[in-house]
Amino acid sequence: MISLRDVSYVRMGTRDLEGAEFFARDYLGLEVAERRRGAAYFKSDARAHTLCYFDGDPSDHAVGFEVASEGELEEAAAALEALGHGVHLGTPEEAGLRQVRAFIGFDDPTGNRIELAVRPEMSGQRYHGTRDAGITGFSHVGLCSTDLARDEAFWTKVCNARVSDRIGDAPLLRIDEVHHTIALFPAQRKGIQHINHQVESADDIQRSFNFLVERDVRMVFGPGRHPTSTAKFLYFEGPDGMVFEYSSGVAEIADELLWRERQFPAEPKGFCKWGAKPDIAEFRDDDD
Repeated sequence: MISLRDVSYVRMGTRDLEGAEFFARDYLGLEVAERRRGAAYFKSDARAHTLCYFDGDPSDHAVGFEVASEGELEEAAAALEALGHGVHLGTPEEAGLRQVRAFIGFDDPTGNRIELAVRPEMSGQRYHGTRDAGITGFSHVGLCSTDLARDEAFWTKVCNARVSDRIGDAPLLRIDEVHHTIALFPAQRKGIQHINHQVESADDIQRSFNFLVERDVRMVFGPGRHPTSTAKFLYFEGPDGMVFEYSSGVAEIADELLWRERQFPAEPKGFCKWGAKPDIAEFRDDDD
């Protein structure tokens, strides 16, 4: 069983690196940590980076998760290969590009590129966003799934994730006490479905809503409040159609033994208790 410690970073290709940097810095509110040839790295918390845009295919996505040690990384590689997953052992140069000590890469059953990394670098300097979006850190990802039951089995049986709740058949998965770090949503494609950053308060969400609307950023859901995690939220569209989320007040599950996963309807009320309706393909009810 692979034990994931945290979600560490996302990497995304783009044909417009300058435009992606502008959005991430001036609209999303991240801090440019570093620029390298053909890539820009962004901070959102104490880590050296949590998002990297690079020159490349916009459908080229990868999500990095931290594991505890190089020994656990070797065990994970062996376990994945035994299950038939092709495993790439990252070279020192590739690890340097990810600012980690070592990593392996593989595809989950849908084909999402997943990386397991050891010792992701910390910044040593406090995150200071370009604008005051109230960001407190990179928190979770939504992943596309072409078969929810199959992919839930992979993440729970191979990667030790636990189901916190379900919206329809879409599982919200935790790897620690946070309600969810991975969410699987039905899709006919692979890739990252959305990227979440936590913000300090509901005031930050409303301020960002006004800020982004004034700049014609497309709102796709909210402001609202999830009945699952109890978090207040706002979803909006960024470069290459990627959906970003701010949320505040996500629930924590302190007692694993007492928690029982809950079932919510695959309807707008299953996503938002305030009545907002999503304009996100993977969230929409087919009959809506």
